[in-house]
Amino acid sequence: MHGTHARRPANADGGLRPTSPPTTRIAALAALTGARLEWVGAAAPEADPAADPAVTGVELRAQTVQPGDLFAALPGAHAHGAEFAADALDRGAAAVLTDDAGLAVLAGAAVVRTPVLVHPDPRSVLGAVSAEIYGNPSRRLRVVGITGTSGKTTTAYLVEAGLTAAGQHAGLVGTIETRIDGRRVPSALTTPEAPQLHALFAAMLERGIDTVVMEVSSHALALGRVDGTEFQIGAFTNLSQDHLDFHTDLEDYFAAKARLFAPDSTVHAGRAVVCVDDDWGRRMAGIAATASTVATTGPADWTATEVEATGDGTQRFVATGPDGTARRVTLRLPGRYNVANALLALATLDACGADLDRAIEGIGAVDVPGRVQRVDRGQDFLAVVDYAHKPAAVEAVIATLRGQSSGRIAVVVGAGGDRDQGKRPIMGAAAARGADLLVITDDNPRTEDPATIRAAVRAGALGVPEQERGEVREFADRAAAIADAVAWAGPGDVVLVAGKGHEIGQEINGVKYPFDDREVLGQAIDQVLGGRSDGGTAL
Repeated sequence: MHGTHARRPANADGGLRPTSPPTTRIAALAALTGARLEWVGAAAPEADPAADPAVTGVELRAQTVQPGDLFAALPGAHAHGAEFAADALDRGAAAVLTDDAGLAVLAGAAVVRTPVLVHPDPRSVLGAVSAEIYGNPSRRLRVVGITGTSGKTTTAYLVEAGLTAAGQHAGLVGTIETRIDGRRVPSALTTPEAPQLHALFAAMLERGIDTVVMEVSSHALALGRVDGTEFQIGAFTNLSQDHLDFHTDLEDYFAAKARLFAPDSTVHAGRAVVCVDDDWGRRMAGIAATASTVATTGPADWTATEVEATGDGTQRFVATGPDGTARRVTLRLPGRYNVANALLALATLDACGADLDRAIEGIGAVDVPGRVQRVDRGQDFLAVVDYAHKPAAVEAVIATLRGQSSGRIAVVVGAGGDRDQGKRPIMGAAAARGADLLVITDDNPRTEDPATIRAAVRAGALGVPEQERGEVREFADRAAAIADAVAWAGPGDVVLVAGKGHEIGQEINGVKYPFDDREVLGQAIDQVLGGRSDGGTAL
């Protein structure tokens, strides 16, 4: 299906691409997908009706099309991608993939003579098309997919560090960043769209990567972003309420995650590693045809015992694998849930064939941006930023900090706009139960009224009986909320700023303003150390 390789720029606005992609014939793509080949536009007198043009890339957005691309003109909620095909063709697109509605739009447009692949559901074949155009790179890589509600990012970092320490060349695709042998490429989505993902795989192959560790979101599984990817290993962390603005209920959410493990799924992993600390994990292990189980609370193939937490957040535990070998693991990340993440990472590394003794050294050196990340300006209390933005995650991180501190705990938290509204009062209740002081504030309100979001969080917090919760305050301004918590803290106390973690912006009415919790928390501590503080209003 492929011809000689063409030279292309490695970096494009649409993401990282290989410099020498193969050329793929349109007729071959039609045969692969069952699409029919049509031609639209004015034909030159010498045009050959039997011509079989080739493409060297694929792109969803007209503004990032490069010469030689296949432009995927998909139907959307507000517009059809075919409406932008003329722009894509002007930029050098060699062909278009669309449906009959898109073909009708193209037929009425003033475009040059263009081959069009017509499929009744073009999104359903976009992954296979993208993989084929870039030479099916995931077949030549070991691809490790990590899914679950919480812990995906931390587990991915731990696996990447373990692979690197064991002498392998690892790539990372995740929420915070994409990395190729340690070189950072910012990420826009937890999992990129299929064209960008397969281009990234191909670029990683060119750079000598042998294993790719990637977070796989439920959106990516449900929307086909990972279609065409051949996962050698799939890992599952846990499941709790999240993304119910997208999924109809928890069962639908679970079913999306299960696509990575169910034998009848087109993207199921060859091997599964599943944490069975919760009921969802036990169900997932039952779905997977071949699952290696991990548990910190009961029997499993991999277990963690002798867990020891120290005052500085470091943990130690003994990991025992299916062969009975016990290994001591040191972890810089606090929290029992991070023991589970580290154990899952270790079992995944074993599935990768990594030298576990060397991998454990790598795991022991990992810090994850925005995940229980300390901010130290010389103050006499612990200040921490964490990405926890789900009720279960908030409960877990509060419990972790409570277990490692004898002082009081202040929690600064909000909830995102244009997302699952049902979790807002649950979030407020979870934080109120665990905190001595809860400061409710704005997260990323997006297009919603921030006061309405705060009210829902506050209602949940105040719904907790007064004797079972801490003091509750509210500040619309996130910086003021953080400053209030810092001013409240005394020696030995803890300030947790939750929800945004590594993010460096706050989205309000479609505008993303610079805002980094870690920087703002540090500035607030500096102000207090300098003798300045702000007051708050109790509710």
